[in-house]
Amino acid sequence: MHAHRVGRPYVSVIIPAYNEEQRLGRSVPAIADYFRQQGIDFEILVVDDGSTDGTRRVAEHELRPHRGRVVAVAGNRGKGHAMRRGVEQAEGRWILMSDADLSTPIEEYARLAAAVRDSDLDLAIGSRGLPDSKIEVRQGKLRESMGKTFNHIMRLMTGLPFRDTQCGFKLMDRERVQPLFAKMVVDGFAFDVELLYLATRFGLRVRELPIVWRNDSRSRVSMVTDPGRMLLDVLRIRWRFRRGAYNPDAAPEPVDSGDA
Repeated sequence: MHAHRVGRPYVSVIIPAYNEEQRLGRSVPAIADYFRQQGIDFEILVVDDGSTDGTRRVAEHELRPHRGRVVAVAGNRGKGHAMRRGVEQAEGRWILMSDADLSTPIEEYARLAAAVRDSDLDLAIGSRGLPDSKIEVRQGKLRESMGKTFNHIMRLMTGLPFRDTQCGFKLMDRERVQPLFAKMVVDGFAFDVELLYLATRFGLRVRELPIVWRNDSRSRVSMVTDPGRMLLDVLRIRWRFRRGAYNPDAAPEPVDSGDA
């Protein structure tokens, strides 16, 4: 293992990963090369969400020259659970969430970083749904249509104004979002909605920004089961908020972590 600089990194990149051995060999070096070229002190946390392939082995190999580590989760718990585990262990001033396939190129970090700096934001979210978003490789028509339908229903149910909650590229102030993540319970893909719902209601400054995005056809989202689960999770978020379960003084709910 190479020696790393001591002290707190500026950015913690969290990659939730389930069976991503084919992608991490490209994405981890790309992320590391980008931040090194920019002169930004960084760490990379790959959260292995119970993968059954060589995800952990590949991630450990690719992280060896860099500051970072694999966070192992026992069993496939879901992207939301993986992100909570990553945020718990992140040390950076900022947390960047990135998908393993780099559907949003890592260079788009500069756009989000400029926004949080210039507008004093706590959370900047990449969006595929704004007029200036640049979609270089589109999803299939059915998947794209279902995504828009989910967003429309989600906005009606939550009052959130965002055109795209589900883009896997978000930059957030670690100290501001850690208390929210500590209260979050959604394990699946609707965790993005939970995060944004809590962020807006607890007064964090959030902005949606256009990004470059290239669809990877090997999506982990099931067209059959996930949309229904996501909508049920949105109902659960609203119910929990109304009964005060997210309040800072509310007792934390017992959680079976199942982590390695």
